[in-house]
Amino acid sequence: MTILHTERGDFESIIDGPEDGPLVVLLHGFPELNISWEHQIAALAEAGYRVLAPNQRGYSGSVQDGSFATGDLAADVVAMIDAMGADKAVVVGHDWGGGVAWTVAQLFPERVDRLVAMNCPPPAVMIHEFKTNPVQLAKSWYMFFFQIPGLPERFVSSKATTALVGGSYNRAAWSREKLAPYADALATPADARGPLNWYRSAWRKPKESRRARPIALPILIVWGAQDRFLGLQMIAPQALRRVVAYGNEPQIVLIEEAGHFVQNEAPAAVTEALLKWLGAPAQD
Repeated sequence: MTILHTERGDFESIIDGPEDGPLVVLLHGFPELNISWEHQIAALAEAGYRVLAPNQRGYSGSVQDGSFATGDLAADVVAMIDAMGADKAVVVGHDWGGGVAWTVAQLFPERVDRLVAMNCPPPAVMIHEFKTNPVQLAKSWYMFFFQIPGLPERFVSSKATTALVGGSYNRAAWSREKLAPYADALATPADARGPLNWYRSAWRKPKESRRARPIALPILIVWGAQDRFLGLQMIAPQALRRVVAYGNEPQIVLIEEAGHFVQNEAPAAVTEALLKWLGAPAQD
């Protein structure tokens, strides 16, 4: 692990690949860590990309305080791109990391080369679903439970690995050895506070939100089709029109034998989709 020093704090990170390769930033979700990208990190680095996978704000080894509003978490990513000495990056996010990735593309499009979202719709689509779809609202009950002070910290610190296994369709992906670092990272209620603050700050709009614009850059969506938390209707064309520029049709790859934690449940399929879409790094 490396500590990436940025103007917005320090982030425990995995950095791999050639220093002159195009930058790819991999953003984990909840209750995950940067190691959730272990298979994709190695493959991207071998392909010639410079890879940054941080533990994001509030997670193990990284800055614990500050704002957890999604727009501010997006600003963290821009600060990371700066710290890596890059003008822009391919931004890849899963789950909550996907929500941040969508937001970076909306608020800071000049810093994003391409966008990849895995099992996470744009935040605006998620909010619309909460308001209009009682089935999705019921699936997302835990987001509202997490608003309660104190109790969710105890719950998450005792159930983090259960959530990873229970939220997966391919549960064989999670051996005791693979689960151990996640259990260690969220072992106490204090460890769980930062990750839970993402949920508690989710609806706060940063000042930059007025700059949000339709996303016109290339988009890949990778989705474990057996996701028990999020419905496929969230990535239907009519839903994505809320944030995607007219005529910019995202490429969608459905992985049938995977659930929510798609890059862990089907690592080979996810890596193949990612590398096929990105192609070989451009040569100067």
